[in-house]
Amino acid sequence: MKAIIPVAGAGTKLRPITYTQPKALIPIAGRTILGVIIDQLTDAGVNDFIFVIGYLGEKIQRYVEKTYPNISSTFITQNDRRGTGHAIWLANEFVESDEVMIVLGDTVCDYNVKEIVGSEYSQIGVKKVDDPRSFGVAELNDKDFVTRMVEKPIIPKSNMAMVGIYYIKETSAMFAALETHLSGKADENGEYHLTNALQHMVEDGIRIHAFRVNNWFDCGKKETLLSTNAILLKHMDDAHPEKHDNHYDTTVIIPPVSIAEGCTIRHSIIGPNVTIGEYTKVESSIIRDSIIGSYAELQQVVLNSSIIGNDAYVRGLSQSLNIGDNTEIDLA
Repeated sequence: MKAIIPVAGAGTKLRPITYTQPKALIPIAGRTILGVIIDQLTDAGVNDFIFVIGYLGEKIQRYVEKTYPNISSTFITQNDRRGTGHAIWLANEFVESDEVMIVLGDTVCDYNVKEIVGSEYSQIGVKKVDDPRSFGVAELNDKDFVTRMVEKPIIPKSNMAMVGIYYIKETSAMFAALETHLSGKADENGEYHLTNALQHMVEDGIRIHAFRVNNWFDCGKKETLLSTNAILLKHMDDAHPEKHDNHYDTTVIIPPVSIAEGCTIRHSIIGPNVTIGEYTKVESSIIRDSIIGSYAELQQVVLNSSIIGNDAYVRGLSQSLNIGDNTEIDLA
């Protein structure tokens, strides 16, 4: 079985971070968004991956090849961002199996992958939300089989949002539905949605079952990304409470935190809910509820609810920042 991971999006809601860093590679809880997805699938025995890349795709490819050398990886470039339906369709010639796992590249969920891939029916992940108008929505019968799927309905008839996880057993039917969909008219944004092709499959009598994810972590905006980081750090801390040896000079560490290798931290207070990338330097600073990239340098700052990109330099005092890669700021 293959897994298809579309990671071609530009992540515009997280700019300026995503001007130089793909959204899928933003660090959370000691890993990256993409790393969490790959780890979930490989832990369930999936080792054959197709990555649909685009914006800053060479960074995605380098990351996967360096971090996951033991998986089989195919990289397809989506030059024109025409939606998830188009991204999945590009993988057609590389899928020979009868089943495929599709996980959108910004989808971090808590669910049992082994249980899903062992199912008798195709599956889609859903989560009840208060306002489903910004999502694909699934209407279900009393046995949780899909009766209808609609992308971003103006008047939703269900509050079951589709979270971006799909297990498809009838891959030939899916690609045929995508081919039909792509020959028609795109939506007002010029995109073709996977939701519409899956709806075509349902209309053709293919049974698709919905499973409820335990948690759905939204990584699309600064506030929700920081919240996701905090939740995953707590999960990690609960699983490994012993990993809090403090070997940093005159520094207080308040769990949960994740500090990568090679960091230098002096005269600071770090935590709670802080992720720091590798080889970052922090001196005389207080940081909480924040994500700090790799090779950054922070001096005499107070940061709360902030995201700092790779190779950034910040000196002075601030309360909430959202700074992209290769930035230098002196607030003194």
